[in-house]
Amino acid sequence: MNVKVYSTKTCPWCHKVKEFLTEKNVKFDNVDVGEDKEAHKEMVDKSGQMGVPVTDIDGKIIVGFDKEQLEKALAG
Repeated sequence: MNVKVYSTKTCPWCHKVKEFLTEKNVKFDNVDVGEDKEAHKEMVDKSGQMGVPVTDIDGKIIVGFDKEQLEKALAG
């Protein structure tokens, strides 16, 4: 499973997503879009959103901390 979290250091909901994935023992790549402008563009292209967090689970895009959608995407 390929999981990428687009986040910033100061975003509380980003921390929630990462805590949730860690609790579920899901390995993920954290991409700080505050530091990486190219990653920010990639996130906006994928999600159509400027805000974080954006989570990409095997191509399924979840905006914000939506526990139900995260669980559904992780389940396959």
